[in-house]
Amino acid sequence: MLEYISGRIVTHDSDFIGSICINKETGLIHSIQKDNLVSEHSRTLVIFPGFGDIHIHAREDNTGKHNYKEDYVSVSQASINGGVTHIADMPNNPSPPIDDTSYLLKSELKQKASIHVTLYAGIGPGTVPLTTKVPYKVYMGPSIGELYFRSNEELEKTVREYIGENVSFHCEDPDILEKSKNETYHEDRRPSKAETLATDFAIYLIEKYNLQGKLCHYSTKEGLRKIIEAKKRGVNVTCEVTPTHLFFDRSMITDENRRWLQMNPPIREKEDKEYLIQAIKDGYIDYLATDHAPHTQEEKEKGISGVSHLDTYSNFVTYLIKTCNVSLQKIAKICSKNPGDFVNPYLPKEFGKGFGCIQPGYSANFTILNLNRPITITKEMIRSKSGWSPFEGFTFPGSVETVYYRGKRLK
Repeated sequence: MLEYISGRIVTHDSDFIGSICINKETGLIHSIQKDNLVSEHSRTLVIFPGFGDIHIHAREDNTGKHNYKEDYVSVSQASINGGVTHIADMPNNPSPPIDDTSYLLKSELKQKASIHVTLYAGIGPGTVPLTTKVPYKVYMGPSIGELYFRSNEELEKTVREYIGENVSFHCEDPDILEKSKNETYHEDRRPSKAETLATDFAIYLIEKYNLQGKLCHYSTKEGLRKIIEAKKRGVNVTCEVTPTHLFFDRSMITDENRRWLQMNPPIREKEDKEYLIQAIKDGYIDYLATDHAPHTQEEKEKGISGVSHLDTYSNFVTYLIKTCNVSLQKIAKICSKNPGDFVNPYLPKEFGKGFGCIQPGYSANFTILNLNRPITITKEMIRSKSGWSPFEGFTFPGSVETVYYRGKRLK
């Protein structure tokens, strides 16, 4: 059984009016037809390869202790609501997936998700690689959870066991965090210097141990400059940026919203934010990744770090397009192609050639945006268990029209 969808089709390397033929039985793309529309209405819609968020916290593990924050059912609902067709879940759970047994336990739980979930395994003091190929996450300093290192020496001793692996780094220097812990504001307790120093060490580890390195949620101009310099000299390093760090800056923090915007790393200066946006346009940012970290409203009021974001992923993308003038093909690169390339090595065979492209044989995942239908974010729209968004009351210039996952319309 075949189905056609049509509109303005945008990928990382193409932009054309046409139709996509979906094989409903396999869930894969059957064929592409340029200059052919099913209906004139579809001309106003932009079809991207399904967006992927490769840095989220679904919270669920075998203990069930944090299921009240989020689980694989609710995180799927939030993802689809935000136009996201696949996610990659971080390992800082009460029972973190750090070996074959704990990873398998979490893998079984994710089967209840209605979209594909890629799992990171955690790297902690004394861990070793799993026997199967998976992506890894390392916390260089304390964040939420107990899976982190207390010194660079301890970190390198462990990382040398992961030669050639795909390792993502949360870059905050533990010594700087310790020295700054008594500052009044969260932004000063986790200063820019903590990120920039940790960046140096992460890049050193990536080079020395031939890692496929990814640096998470970049927030500072100086830290990103170091990544750009490393890229130019051939280091195998990529980086993420979050909607939070692209939209907010420290001048926008008030007594009323301070706790709601608290995250690790924290909101930075306006100069940093503007540099990050320009870096997307210049092609130096590889992923738009939310670091979706759902906490209850009561937890946020007590000062816990983490921002809920999945529900608004695609709405924020329309802000990048229409307000920040980021090109459609750049969006396809950082939201579709690169996230697809990141997870494709770990996908089951039923996904064909994988995610991130609109070509025959790839999974029929699509995020379809209406750039001319504004939307104002309200609390009632949120599907995450967190029940809130930092963008409540803000009007985005466009919205999600439809989401397809393996050929099925989900929204």
